Amino acid sequence: MRAPDAWAVAVRRPDGVIEAKSSELPAATSRSKAAKWPFIRGIFVLIESLSLGFRALSWSAEKAGDEEEEITRTQVIWTMAIAVVLAIGLFILVPVLSANFLKGFFDHSSFAFVVIDGLIRIALVVGYIWLIGRSSEIQRVFQYHGAEHKTIHAYENGDPLDVVSIQKYSPRHPRCGTSFIIIVAMVAFFVFMLLAPLPLIWQIISRIVLIPVIAGMSYEVLKAAAGHQWLAWASTPGMWIQAITTKEPSDDQVEVAVTSLLAALSDDAVDQVKQRGPVVAAALSAEYDVDGSNDG
Repeated sequence: MRAPDAWAVAVRRPDGVIEAKSSELPAATSRSKAAKWPFIRGIFVLIESLSLGFRALSWSAEKAGDEEEEITRTQVIWTMAIAVVLAIGLFILVPVLSANFLKGFFDHSSFAFVVIDGLIRIALVVGYIWLIGRSSEIQRVFQYHGAEHKTIHAYENGDPLDVVSIQKYSPRHPRCGTSFIIIVAMVAFFVFMLLAPLPLIWQIISRIVLIPVIAGMSYEVLKAAAGHQWLAWASTPGMWIQAITTKEPSDDQVEVAVTSLLAALSDDAVDQVKQRGPVVAAALSAEYDVDGSNDG
């Protein structure tokens, strides 16, 4: 969970106790003025999400398994590096090279190249999400994803954070990272349409170099779509994909989500939550590790 000034992660240990860890947001996002500029802030959010995501996964993996098997920083860096290389290969090189080959069967124009490239990229993204979702472990991740969204819905609507109040909400949320991924693919299509006349090598380079630019533009579209009804259609494809990436959670998964939210909120915000009504008992009795350091 990410709050305005902190982020948190929670996990249910093998002994059944929920443990949560919270930290201040990295200085690059929380203190930098540039991190609040339109079109620039999306780049900061992307980098922050990747960094915090790996840190959260590393910590939760240690707590959920053998605490003696600590995941080192070097392992995390190598994992991130390999993931980035594979992502570039699968979602950039494969679509570009495939489009360059297939355009000859349809139309040798630059327009055909961009259309085929965009369709292949979207198909790969959706297909990849669907494929990994066949795993029972990833299905549980998608359930926790749904628990996170339901908890946020209840919090944003001013409801008590008890299981009954939370479970009535949809597991889908318009500001989800899944929606962001789909919007990135949509924005990329129109950006690359302008670059269609470029030679193949520059098509490949532009798709790598312009990742931050497209991320910044996509973030603005995502925020606008969540705040303005006339642009809500932009979030619709992402909401459709959330049918894959979010599942109905169990009550015990909602308990973990509430714990993570409480860990991310300030003390005053937590007090306000308690004044609304009952709060999940397991979250109130959880073990909280507050890290005040700002290490970014």
